[in-house]
Parts: sequence; structure tokens; C-alpha cells
Amino acid sequence: MKIFAAIFFIAPLTTGLAHAHVSIAIDGEQRCITSDGVPNHEVGTWRPGAVVEEQNHRFCVDAEPVLTDTITRRIHISGMTLTGIPLRPGTAEYYDPTAEKGWSRDRSSGWNVEGVGGLIMDAQNAHVDGDGMYHYHGIPEAVVSELSGTLFAYAADGFEIHYVGSEVQSSYQLKAGERDSGPGGLHDGTYVQDWEYVEGSGSLDECNGALVNGQYVYYATDTFPFFPRCFKGNVSAELMARQRN
Repeated sequence: MKIFAAIFFIAPLTTGLAHAHVSIAIDGEQRCITSDGVPNHEVGTWRPGAVVEEQNHRFCVDAEPVLTDTITRRIHISGMTLTGIPLRPGTAEYYDPTAEKGWSRDRSSGWNVEGVGGLIMDAQNAHVDGDGMYHYHGIPEAVVSELSGTLFAYAADGFEIHYVGSEVQSSYQLKAGERDSGPGGLHDGTYVQDWEYVEGSGSLDECNGALVNGQYVYYATDTFPFFPRCFKGNVSAELMARQRN
């Protein structure tokens, strides 16, 4: 399997919304991506009044990441695409039978709503949060179809995230049978807890990564978890500070 590593310096991108300004540069020991958070493709629609608003993204990670002996989990932004849009596969919503929508931010049920399949997304598996920040929960076809290689994004610990379609497979599988609590019904992927990591069932590890020619890389996959949701390198203190409970 071939992977392609490169540093991209991206000129302003024309979009149906505005002009997205993105730059990727090495600053000391870090690689920093700065952007206004406006995607280079059409977006929406979502809930009434939800629109993309310009952001001041500055995403800095280790330029030369190394594997550690620990795994970091639950990072608010798990990566940033070469086009300057955050990867944020997780959600803050949980099954809540007392809520009008059937979910809320009350975690007591223990059933975390999965973004793709559980919430309203646009054609690029994305939406905006309450601050108008556009972010991907799953694979944006408009982006991966325009890649010049396979490098798609950088993860929160600095390792590359590649997209190679069906050439790699996630090792997460839907659980068999019905849920024994919460919303009940079959494990259908609506909730994170519908999935389980089954070592060896795919080609990737629990963080959606693998060693390729001695180099560790993550992959964006067409199935859960879509993007890495745990990290084997050093996550920057700045990104850790942005972590949401």
C-alpha cells in the first residue's frame, strides 16, 4: 500500500459560499494549519438558522510525531483537513427519552448519539455547531475526490490521516442483537455504543491507524469510526485545553 507524504501550501480556494483562506506551515517544531473554516464546496441544510460562520482556526501539532506508550481519547477536534476544516466525529448528544428530539446533553443514559446516522448532516457528512463552526463527522466526498494523493488531514497528535477508500478496513463492528438498555432496538449504528472494536477483523487498530513501511499513519474510513477517535502520539497542550467533557 502506498502513502504519500507532503507539506501543502494552499492558495485561497473558491467556494459557493466565500473564499476559504488556508495555509499550512512549519513553525518551529510544529505544523500549523490556519484557516477561516469556510469549506470549498456547497453545504447545508440543517436546522433553521444554522449557517457556516467564518472562524479563526489555528491547529498546531507536532511536525515530527512519535508514538508513545499511552493512548489519548475524547479530543474535541481530532484533526484538520488540508482544506482547513475540523474533523469532529464525536458528539455531545445522548439518548434522552424525556427530550423532544429524543436526545440531549444529559449523559445519564450512557448512549452517545453517533454523528453519521444519528444527527442531521449535509451531503458531505458535516454540519455546524452553535458557533457556526463547520466540521466533518464522516467522509466528505467533495474533498476526498479532489485529493492529489492520499493525504487528507493531520491528526491531533501530528500523524497524517490518509484516505484510500476500501483499501483499508476499520476493525469496528456492529454488535449483534438488541440493546439491553437505553433506547432498546437493534444495534444499528445510531449510537457509539452500538459499535465494538474487534481486533483483527479489519486492517486497522483501535485508533484507525496502522504501520506502513515503518511509519505510523491514521486512516479516514467509509465506516465507523470514520476518523481516529484516539491518539497514539502526543496531543498538543492547546488541543487538550479545547477538550470538551
